[in-house]
Amino acid sequence: MGIETKLGNLGFVTTTLEKVVNWSRVRAMWPVLFGLACCAIEMMVAQSSDYDMSRFGMELMRASPRQSDLMIVAGRLTRKMSPVLRRIYDQMPEPKYVIALGDCSSCGGIFNNYAVVPGVDEIVPVDVYVAGCPPRPEALIHGILTLYDKVESQKVKDWA
Repeated sequence: MGIETKLGNLGFVTTTLEKVVNWSRVRAMWPVLFGLACCAIEMMVAQSSDYDMSRFGMELMRASPRQSDLMIVAGRLTRKMSPVLRRIYDQMPEPKYVIALGDCSSCGGIFNNYAVVPGVDEIVPVDVYVAGCPPRPEALIHGILTLYDKVESQKVKDWA
């Protein structure tokens, strides 16, 4: 009367190491906070009970880059703050991913001056852009799911 009699014959489970590793990366992705402006409020709302990002494996947002593998840059990035962004990105372990949340982090937004970086991709490589000023929490969740699809489709040759 073991568990085998209750479950029946399950057979064999076959998959590839590539799929198992990508599945585990997606299910345990922890974001690091980098909220710079009004988009950070929308990022916080996406973590609230109404939208509940914890159902995607993001139980809490870390303030420590050494334990995170996803950076969500929310808001306008100034030239003075860009070395800090790069330092935090460099402290993250591999593999690391970046989401640019909002128009300001994607292309500079309405700020057309020398102090605002016209896109976070000048400082760090960006994987997913989320449009809006400010974007809704649903848009951030859609961007996270888009990143999940990208991570799940990675090949072994992309890991190195």
